[in-house]
Amino acid sequence: MGRKWPFVSLVFVLALSMLLAACGSDSEEDNDSNTGSGIELGQKDLTLPYVAWAREMPVSYLYAAILEDVGYNVELKQVEAGPMWSSVADGSADFFTGASLPVIHGEYEKKYGDDVVKVNMNDEQTLNALTVPSYMEDVNSIEDLQNNKELGDSVDWKITGIDPGAGLMSNTEIAMDEYHLKDDWELSSSSESAMLAELKTKYDKEEPIVVTLWTPHWAFGVWDLKMLDDPKGVYGDGDQIYTVARKGFKEDAPAAYKILEQYTEDPDMIAEELMAPIFNEDQDPEDVVREFIDNHPDLIEEWTKGVK
Repeated sequence: MGRKWPFVSLVFVLALSMLLAACGSDSEEDNDSNTGSGIELGQKDLTLPYVAWAREMPVSYLYAAILEDVGYNVELKQVEAGPMWSSVADGSADFFTGASLPVIHGEYEKKYGDDVVKVNMNDEQTLNALTVPSYMEDVNSIEDLQNNKELGDSVDWKITGIDPGAGLMSNTEIAMDEYHLKDDWELSSSSESAMLAELKTKYDKEEPIVVTLWTPHWAFGVWDLKMLDDPKGVYGDGDQIYTVARKGFKEDAPAAYKILEQYTEDPDMIAEELMAPIFNEDQDPEDVVREFIDNHPDLIEEWTKGVK
């Protein structure tokens, strides 16, 4: 009988050791989760170019704040659409959030597509079109602009556009050719903010105006607007919005890339909680983004899962 005790003791010690090891492993995993370990940050200094459009600017600020919260240093650079694409393609910038494809940024994708990576589709359906206030009851299609002397004279035969490097402007030039508008109409380039200021002035007076516009956009929540029918399909059936990164970004900044992959977007939420306060109420973008982050902890946790 006495000889059996050493064997039993040995079995007990081995079992206890295995149990403690398992508990220790679980504790380490819990501790890792609580202390924020996970995918490595890698390169900590990031450059994020953006165009000051209704969605791209606030979403870029949102990305920057989330990435900085997990340990990155993010430099935001306001640029035009061409430099936004080219800087990521040549590696002088790391990623941007607003590639509108396949239509609006189609030419940029042809030029730079081999040098960038489409990380994530943020919005499945956007629309681009010539747009007018709904009180312009007799104007419902681009065809209604053809030889329309009364309308043309009332707006000085001008379509009010945005910045000249925007893909939407290129598409509008094509539309003017397709609908034979160029003999009479002129596409005026300015900036999104200038276009919206003119739209507001005309809208408040219920005067006619034709602008280039897209969805999602906060303007549709503030003013009663309608997009003109495009029977020739120049603007396509709509675009998708992608986050695009330089090649090698996934290897250089794996945690940031993971966040970009896990990001999801509700267009209505972005329009109401980010676009409108910044553009319509003139609030500071950083303050608006911080309030958004504070109001949606579950969403932020989903986007940073495995990182934070």
